[in-house]
Amino acid sequence: MNDNIVWHQASVSHAERNAQKQHQPALLWYTGLSGSGKSTIANAVDRKLFELGCHTYVLDGDNVRHGLNKDLGFDDTSRVENIRRITEVANLFLDAGLIVGTAFISPFLADRAQARSLAGQRFIEVFVDTPLETCEQRDPKGLYKKARAGDIPHFTGISSPYEAPENPEIHLRTAEMSVEGAADQVVAYLRSRGIVTA
Repeated sequence: MNDNIVWHQASVSHAERNAQKQHQPALLWYTGLSGSGKSTIANAVDRKLFELGCHTYVLDGDNVRHGLNKDLGFDDTSRVENIRRITEVANLFLDAGLIVGTAFISPFLADRAQARSLAGQRFIEVFVDTPLETCEQRDPKGLYKKARAGDIPHFTGISSPYEAPENPEIHLRTAEMSVEGAADQVVAYLRSRGIVTA
């Protein structure tokens, strides 16, 4: 850390921001295989929360790699840095009082544990549990086909491991529910925790 860098206190407190928004900040950390439905569900939840008057934002894996993380690859070291940066950005949004959704594969337990340690009690792990076979059948971007052909190295679920959550706050078994049902389950959890009261 550079000795010439000083943290400046904001003139508006965190408590004041929360009171203005009339909900608590939270980090919904959606994790699952490529094609599992993370972004679709995260955006469905975002729409529901917006309609309830909540202040929200979704950080999507592909979108972030167009800008903030465009210098990173998909090897293990780059994936770790990708998650570290996203967690830091999400924490800024949390400080502003928002409910943040992050839709990233985030395949490693250690990286998600680091994100949890940085966000604290506001971290809510959402496991979008979709069988690999289903993800491959969907393959909306054609990535599994390329990975099977050896054109994409370090592809999660094929040539790179995915470490499933051991005890997620929310477990969405997508083979047994619709997108709407999954979104409703997330919103119900937020209400049960008193994060959302509308």
